[in-house]
Amino acid sequence: MKILVTGGAGFIGSNFVFHMLDKHPDHDIICVDALTYAGNLSTLDSVMNDPRFKFFKADIADREAIYKIFEDEKPDIVVNFAAESHVDRSIEDPEIFLRTNILGTAVLMDACRKYGITRYHQVSTDEVYGDLPLDRPDLFFTEETPIHTSSPYSSSKASADLLVLAYHRTYGLPVTISRCSNNYGPYHFPEKPIPLMIANALNDKPLPVYGEGLNVRDWLYVEDHCRAIDLIIHKGKVGEVYNVGGHNEMRNIDIVKLICKELGKPESLITFVTDRKGHDMRYAIDPEKIHRELGWLPETKFADGIKKTIKWYLDNRSWWEEIISGEYRNYYEKMYGNR
Repeated sequence: MKILVTGGAGFIGSNFVFHMLDKHPDHDIICVDALTYAGNLSTLDSVMNDPRFKFFKADIADREAIYKIFEDEKPDIVVNFAAESHVDRSIEDPEIFLRTNILGTAVLMDACRKYGITRYHQVSTDEVYGDLPLDRPDLFFTEETPIHTSSPYSSSKASADLLVLAYHRTYGLPVTISRCSNNYGPYHFPEKPIPLMIANALNDKPLPVYGEGLNVRDWLYVEDHCRAIDLIIHKGKVGEVYNVGGHNEMRNIDIVKLICKELGKPESLITFVTDRKGHDMRYAIDPEKIHRELGWLPETKFADGIKKTIKWYLDNRSWWEEIISGEYRNYYEKMYGNR
């Protein structure tokens, strides 16, 4: 079986590539990534020479390039991780989010219709639901929660979700959607909160926290997320949405303090900064449906996962230091410039 993974040089996509090659020796992986600022080809070093793995540099909104890959490779399943995903960047420049997250999704599904697939899976986010009040810990996002977006990023992802469901209803495209809570773990791009705090703390730099740091997120270890998607594409019901959550709610400020403690750094490094525009207060997912239908539950408690994550960043400093320096952008040319 051939699985086309878009955004496979990014954080969750690369972890999914590793997971699938490890767990499914009879599967081939076709990886597509535009290698924009968040895509890092060096992340895939360990699999570049695996005969079951192929990499293509392409933008999912580039119809000609995507159609050629489909025509040549003939994938059976498509898993779309490719997305612009940073909320702050979407507030500053919404247009690229609309192009990649909406138009890119449409191009992929048109290719699926033209060349035929057994499953198209859209990787979405719990941010399409908006947020929950801090004083109602009994409330959770379910698959029936109405879409209520807060940022250009979440609006673009919600739009893509609606488009995916429309392609299923109108064209009969066999689709599934997963909406996950905040992921963390190895290969997380250093602009995101947890790796940013780890990198800054290790360099004794200020740890910027929005507002008072009281915003709550449900944290999901990336390997648990990969297991969930693996189950959905193989056993999930066509046309369904599955929420994937970690049951690990944490306040932002508590995570930063925990990172300081684990690294032996003073909390005086914490610096409170002006809050993000339209900042959602609380995310919390109820994953009961995917547990009931597919038997999935998160296996990694946050206390264990954050220790593993910190250890990974300590053991792989060169990976994130090259990103911070910008040197990682030259990797593709080093690998392919003379080919």
